[in-house]
Amino acid sequence: MTINRRHLMLAAVAGLSWLAGCGEKRDGSAIALEIEAGSTCDLDGMLLADYPGPKAQIHFAGQAQPSWYCDTVEMFNTLLRPEQARAIRVVYVQDMALADWEQPRGHWFDARSGFYVLGSRRHGSMGPTAASFLKPSDAQAFAAAHGGKVLAYAEVRPEMVDLSGGALHDSRM
Repeated sequence: MTINRRHLMLAAVAGLSWLAGCGEKRDGSAIALEIEAGSTCDLDGMLLADYPGPKAQIHFAGQAQPSWYCDTVEMFNTLLRPEQARAIRVVYVQDMALADWEQPRGHWFDARSGFYVLGSRRHGSMGPTAASFLKPSDAQAFAAAHGGKVLAYAEVRPEMVDLSGGALHDSRM
């Protein structure tokens, strides 16, 4: 088979198109990334890998890397602020029915489709957290075992995710 200039150019264009699309889904939203040893929370600089409980990543439009959050309460607090005006491509949280609570990795899903348990006895990096679940039945089972109230994403209100005093619950600080 002879490779001519046209075939070479088509291959180059296809390769560049593939590279340009890395990190994005077909619909243009960003793919969930995984926590690395050096991943830090955008709000307080805490190392995500050092703390238990669900984590979050917000992919803002025009931003190559996600903003990481060591706790879903921080994520909700950021998203529900009245001054939050940046365009959001997608928000991911971890399904705590599948992820290890003490060292959560993987199991990312679109936060808007999730169910959250607020007020449970399980704590995250900043104390009381909003445990995230993809299935309502998993959220109900968690609430039955650890207390708390199950809410859909759209039911979470700013006053439920107030960050004041969160550091009081962190015994590692």
